[in-house]
Amino acid sequence: MLDDDEYRRVTLLWPAIERGNNLQEPFAAMLAEYKRITGFRETNPNAVFHHRLSAYGPPCRFCSKPMRTPQAKVCGSCMKPVGDARSPTDGQ
Repeated sequence: MLDDDEYRRVTLLWPAIERGNNLQEPFAAMLAEYKRITGFRETNPNAVFHHRLSAYGPPCRFCSKPMRTPQAKVCGSCMKPVGDARSPTDGQ
């Protein structure tokens, strides 16, 4: 995942694509910067746009997965409400 500054640095390398180009070639600089930051060799340029931390909410206090949006009311993984007053140790 990328913080906002890292995301900006990577996406500034998003190329202006001309018709007929090999799709991997114009994205080489963007994908290289992503690998330099994360250590992960991504091959799909579109995947980079899903790895921005600020696009997700905080971790769920029940399952620790990130909320799908900062405005989420329910965890998309465990379906627990964000405002649930019970804690995971209450046996529920």
